[in-house]
Amino acid sequence: MSDIKLFRTAEGQATELFGATTDLEARLQTFIENNFEALLGIRFLASEYCTGKTHAGRIDSLGPDEDNCPVIVEYKRSTGENVINQGTVLP
Repeated sequence: MSDIKLFRTAEGQATELFGATTDLEARLQTFIENNFEALLGIRFLASEYCTGKTHAGRIDSLGPDEDNCPVIVEYKRSTGENVINQGTVLP
């Protein structure tokens, strides 16, 4: 899959925006949480939210959307089965 390109448009002209990657999941998480509403339209509630004794896990970032439905954000730099499984074990 190719990278997603982002553009700034002004007066009918498009200018490509170039980004940078981060090597630390924590830095990305902090940035996203500090800008949850602006970036995702989600009200930030909790970071590293504990899922309890049954699942014994943590949700990286948690907040409700405009319909008050819970939104879970997990930050991953890797691929694999565990990336999907982590979100499917929640009640």
